[in-house]
Amino acid sequence: MDNISDILLDWYARHGRDLPWRRTRDPYRIWLSEVILQQTRVAQGMDYYLRFTERFPDVGSLAAAPEDEVLKLWQGLGYYSRACNLHAAARQVAERFGGVFPRSYDEVRSLRGVGDYTAAAICSAAYDAPCAVVDGNVYRVLARLFDLDAPIDSTAGKRTFAELAQTQLDMRCPGRYNQAVMDFGALQCTPAQPGCADCPLAARCLALAAGTVAERPVKQAKTKVRDRWFNYLHVTCGDRTLLRRRGEGDIWQGLYEFPMIETDRAADFSELTDSEEFRTVLGGVEWRLLRSVAMPKHQLSHQTLHAVFHRFEIFSPVDFPSVPTATLGDYAVPRLIDRYRGPAAGKIPAAAGIRLVCKRRRETARFARVSVRQRIRYQI
Repeated sequence: MDNISDILLDWYARHGRDLPWRRTRDPYRIWLSEVILQQTRVAQGMDYYLRFTERFPDVGSLAAAPEDEVLKLWQGLGYYSRACNLHAAARQVAERFGGVFPRSYDEVRSLRGVGDYTAAAICSAAYDAPCAVVDGNVYRVLARLFDLDAPIDSTAGKRTFAELAQTQLDMRCPGRYNQAVMDFGALQCTPAQPGCADCPLAARCLALAAGTVAERPVKQAKTKVRDRWFNYLHVTCGDRTLLRRRGEGDIWQGLYEFPMIETDRAADFSELTDSEEFRTVLGGVEWRLLRSVAMPKHQLSHQTLHAVFHRFEIFSPVDFPSVPTATLGDYAVPRLIDRYRGPAAGKIPAAAGIRLVCKRRRETARFARVSVRQRIRYQI
C-alpha cells in the first residue's frame, strides 16, 4: 500500500465513525449535517441532526417552516446565523430549483451560507463529485504530512492547501476519501497528543521527521477576545413578560431576549436606573425589583459575556414588546438566557454557579440613594 489515499482508506475502513449522514446519499441530509457540525463537536451535533431530520425530513418541509420554529429547534447550538442561512437556503432550493437539491458544485455553492468547503463536502458525498474538502482536520493532516509552514488563515496559505488537497484526492471515491482524511484528523492526527506512535502514515510524515508536529498547522494571528457587559431587565406585568427580537449586525440575530442595557464595564444598579436606556423601558411606571442574579461568564468564540439579570415587576403596561409569560418557552432565546431561566421558567438553577447579588443590607443602603420621584418599591 504505497499510495497515501490507499493507506487512509484502509485506516478509515477499520476506524471510521459510523454516522447517520454517512449512510445516505441524500444531499439535503448531508448538507444539514455539514451546517450543524460547523464549529460544533459531533457528540453535540448528533442530537440536533436527529431532531431536525425528524421535524424537517426534506428540504421542502424546512423551507415551509417559520423562521422562529427553525431558530427554536436550533436553540443551544450557537452561531445562530447558521440557522438563518440554512432556512434561507432551503427557500432558495424551493424557489430556484423547484424543491430539488441542486447537483452541480456551482449551484450548490450559490446557496445562502454555503462556502467552498460545504459545497465540496455535499457534492463529493452525495454525487461523488471530484471536489476535495479542506476543513480544520484536513489542514492539520496535510500541514503535518508535508511539514507546511504556510499560515492556514492567510489567503496564500488557503490557496496552497486547497491545491494540495485536490492533488491528493482519490478520484475513484472522492466522497469516501474526504470522509477518511477528515476522520483521520479528528481521531488519529489530533491537535493535542496525536497518535504518532501507531500512525500508518508515520513513515511518510515530514513534520514527524523534522520534529515540528506540535507546530503544525501554522496560524499567523490569534483573534482577540473582547469582554462585554449585558444587563438584562426581566420584567413582568401581570401575565405578560417583556421580550423583543434581536436585530441584525450582532450576535444571536433573530433570537429573543429581555430588554438589555449594554455597558462598557460592570455597572451598579443605580447606574442602570439613571441611564437613558432604563428610562426608555421603565420610565414613568411604578416598578419593584425582586432580585438580581449574576451569571457565570458566558464564553463565545471571540467574546466573553458578563451578564446580570434584574428581575422586575411592574404594575402598568409600557411601550415595549411583550408576550404571554406562559408562552416564553416557545421562543428561541440565547443559551445564556435559557440557563438563567433554568429547567422551568422563573426557576434559578443554583448548581449552575449563578450568584444572587442582591443582599438585603447592602441593597437597602444603595436603593436609598435612588430618587423618590421614580416611585420605587422594592422587595428582596
